Amino acid sequence: MAAIRSKGNRDTEICLASVLRKAGIKGWRRHMPLAGKPDFVFREQRVAVFVDGCCWHGCPKHGRKPQSNRKDWNQKVARNKARDRAVPCALKRDGWVVLRIWEHELKAGAKVADRIAKRLGKNLEARREMM
Repeated sequence: MAAIRSKGNRDTEICLASVLRKAGIKGWRRHMPLAGKPDFVFREQRVAVFVDGCCWHGCPKHGRKPQSNRKDWNQKVARNKARDRAVPCALKRDGWVVLRIWEHELKAGAKVADRIAKRLGKNLEARREMM
């Protein structure tokens, strides 16, 4: 477990950064000091994006259980799932919109980019109406 990087993971964070660049989506920052440490933050639109690895967060489709240290892994994934449920509540209370993207969804980059762009646009429109 210790060998896996928490930041800059090629399969999740770096892949989504590439998807965002290809789609021309700008204005994001990484590793902002917010609750839950979102992977990407769009401050102006108040959108926080988390990219969850299938193994680490217990994806129902692709999450596989390692053969060794099964008890430790089950506890780790259970803690991650509990945190994944709690963090969005805290961010939403502070006025943030939270998006969660599974690692396997990144294979369809255009679809993920459309989902993010749609959320950014909707949230930006809502903020304009408030002003």
